[in-house]
Amino acid sequence: MTDEILKAYKDVESAVERYIKLLHDHVTMLQNIEPPGSDKVVRMTAGSKAMTDSAAIYLSYAKYVAYGMPSSEEMIGDEIQG
Repeated sequence: MTDEILKAYKDVESAVERYIKLLHDHVTMLQNIEPPGSDKVVRMTAGSKAMTDSAAIYLSYAKYVAYGMPSSEEMIGDEIQG
């Protein structure tokens, strides 16, 4: 795949990782200030987990495409090291 596509994937990966970290930090903050079991904490906790799971699926496929849809995970490892 082209260097530009690979760079764009890495930019997206970094941005999503930052977003997920900030989201988790926000949930932790809410858990410390909101009453236990509050609707807001419950919804944000569930939403944070859903975003984390969805992001992992998205990034997995985006990585696969960015590395040219190789036939095995080892080929991606070879590309990263090479």
